[in-house]
Amino acid sequence: MQTFSDQLGLRCVLMRGGTSKGPFFLADDLPPAGARRDAALLRLMGALEPRRIDGIGGIDSLTNKVAIISRSTRPGVDVDYLFGQICVHKNTIDYSVNCGNMLAAVGPFAIDEELVKAAAGASTEVAIFNVNTGKRIVATVRTRDGRAVYAGEAVIDGVAGSAAPVWLRFCDVAGAKTGELLPTGQAIETLEGVRVSCVDAAVPMAIVEAAELGMTGYETADEINARDDLLARVERVRCAAGRAMGLGDVSRLEMPKLVTVARPVAGGTISARYFMPYTCHTSFAVTGAVCLAAAVRVPGSVAERIAAPGVGSEVAIEHPAGTLRVGIDASQGAAGTEIRSASLLRTARRLYAGTVYFPEATLDAPAAEPAREVLA
Repeated sequence: MQTFSDQLGLRCVLMRGGTSKGPFFLADDLPPAGARRDAALLRLMGALEPRRIDGIGGIDSLTNKVAIISRSTRPGVDVDYLFGQICVHKNTIDYSVNCGNMLAAVGPFAIDEELVKAAAGASTEVAIFNVNTGKRIVATVRTRDGRAVYAGEAVIDGVAGSAAPVWLRFCDVAGAKTGELLPTGQAIETLEGVRVSCVDAAVPMAIVEAAELGMTGYETADEINARDDLLARVERVRCAAGRAMGLGDVSRLEMPKLVTVARPVAGGTISARYFMPYTCHTSFAVTGAVCLAAAVRVPGSVAERIAAPGVGSEVAIEHPAGTLRVGIDASQGAAGTEIRSASLLRTARRLYAGTVYFPEATLDAPAAEPAREVLA
């Protein structure tokens, strides 16, 4: 860390990954894991007040994310990636889940920061270990002259313009937090008076038919977020699902997520709305898309019952900003549904590199209630 007057400075790179953005830090530049590190991250993101005026964070969950990257010592892995979600409603950091959109920027960041040497050809594979979930992801990044390439023809809904493609392949996605694809042992059950499928693939998630919550399933995010009664009911169902999945009291955690589903209307496989969890996402989360695509392949699940017939290896999810397509390698066997991997297209861009400052006194008085940490 650098000292500037009575402030401390941290080197960071602001990256857009998919439909999210946030600062990327090298782990060695930060204080050790714990309350002091969390206090620094919360302060530099401006988490002390709701508009984030005194920090670099945004006013919603999509722009209040941090990534901590380090060269990995694990076999077959290039870099370790720890994701932190700044909880805008609680001023805490949640390390319990992955963010697949921010994940799209990990490969380009690792190459540009020389943690990974670019291959001689037109693309480079970066093997990433997500510390939050203990899962491995392989990112294929377009490269040239030892650097990531950011300009290109790939388009994703929710981001204007085009950029170079970043392909993400999630390996061994089932049981990201609970160890089981179906943590309750059932494809469907009743919680808080509604039928719910509890599925854990890349992220634990509760899947509910929109109509059971009094929705059409095609509302905009703004329409949903204006309904406090709906958001409160969603939270009750989410917390009940967390208990059913063996996650305990999740009222202060960002997981499990909750998704409402409806029949597709634009030629896709399924229409869905993703809760982050306290508001509706303006598009759709990558890990949520992986989980929903896996759920579509589970016989008897809410998602499988609602999805268009004849689902193959690609699941197209209609969301408020367009469509997100997920390739699923799955099969049915004596032990049930096996999800071997999932892949999808994202883009990323390096936005800014420099030093971010926060008051030196922050480290002398870390947050009274430290954020929840995850074990590597």
